[in-house]
Amino acid sequence: MADAAGRLTKLAEEVLGSPLPVRIRAWDRSESGPPGAPVLVIGNRRALRRMLFKPGELGLARAWVAGDIDVDGDLYKALDLLAGMIWERDDDAPKPQRAAVLRALARPEIRSAARELLALAGAPVPPTPPAEEVRRRRGPLHTLRRDKEAISHHYDVGNDFYALVLGPSMVYSCAYWEGPDATLEDAQRDKLDLICRKLGLREGQRLLDVGCGWGSMVLHAAREYGVRAVGITLSEEQATFARKRIADAGLADRIEIRVQDYREIKDEPFDAVSSIGMAEHVGRAQYAEYASALYSLLRPGGRLLNHQIARRPLSDEETYRVDEFIDRYVFPDGELAPVGRTVGQLEEAGFEVRDVEAIREHYALTLRSWVANLEARWDEAARLTSAGRARVWRLYMAASALSFERNRIGVNQVLAVRTPEGGGSGVPLRTRVWGSAGLG
Repeated sequence: MADAAGRLTKLAEEVLGSPLPVRIRAWDRSESGPPGAPVLVIGNRRALRRMLFKPGELGLARAWVAGDIDVDGDLYKALDLLAGMIWERDDDAPKPQRAAVLRALARPEIRSAARELLALAGAPVPPTPPAEEVRRRRGPLHTLRRDKEAISHHYDVGNDFYALVLGPSMVYSCAYWEGPDATLEDAQRDKLDLICRKLGLREGQRLLDVGCGWGSMVLHAAREYGVRAVGITLSEEQATFARKRIADAGLADRIEIRVQDYREIKDEPFDAVSSIGMAEHVGRAQYAEYASALYSLLRPGGRLLNHQIARRPLSDEETYRVDEFIDRYVFPDGELAPVGRTVGQLEEAGFEVRDVEAIREHYALTLRSWVANLEARWDEAARLTSAGRARVWRLYMAASALSFERNRIGVNQVLAVRTPEGGGSGVPLRTRVWGSAGLG
């Protein structure tokens, strides 16, 4: 079994047809690959079995979550180097990649190497998936029950864990960085205030926050703008935490937190609706209903601020598939849409879209801050949830930061109005008066 790293490097390079961009360290302490590169640590042979029995992204994800593989060195650099082989997939890429792999496997030397890999992997028994993985779901997507279960998987993992990652703001969405010296807390406060100003909030108005999380938006709006607010979430843990924050702030008479789906709200109208990082959970099939529901909940002249992650459009939208790692470990049943489709569906529901602000670079900065918080208190984070769950969050946040930086995904704030029949939108003639200097 000597020099397992050399064998694995040779196999990978023969299949890929190019040098491996990272160094490999195997369970026998052997190393192979470019000096000075980040090191992919394969801690045991079980990692190989995971990748053999489930080739591709899911097998690698299972090995990562279980701790069978790790990275020694700069995680961001390692992910960036490996992205083209693992995560970077567009509508035209998979077929050529699969064809190259099949051609490689037809060569005698590759078949020989594959047999050697099987021998290195040990007993031909598929390892059990990590406990953090969502098992395959059955039945229709985005029913009330299934959405509640999906939200619970992501958010009901411990408020203390989220407080460690997110910091005192307890805001789990893209912050808004006004300048290079801003802290995460500054940027989250500025994001909430930006949304309040875009919505034109005034004292006495009624605000609905869809997917209210731990209550930060409704707290800011009630405290700083004097509104009466309703926040809804499907997470019991979030609701409990938010209610305590509101009571401690002395605002229980002005803010109500409900465990409720947006499709169940019956006490309209509202003067304004904020939906911050929630629409990604709605799903393509339900988005028209989502847009129509929010439209019906607003009074004429009321405003919607929809803050939502977007993906790049595909030449054939029917080929879109959620990454297996994200679906099984992070956001079950979550789906991303191009910003153009989101705008179109809001307009189809009756909204007048007045402003779209792209802030993807801001999310990269936010995610890097969250990763830094997690890494600085790693042992505590693992105790608060599980080592596997902490590893899920570290990988997905670091990989997502790179995706925003490389323009693979974006995030946008869409301001829309339920414009009255008379045509008066109530929006300022120069909407960007709320903006500020860019990040440079």
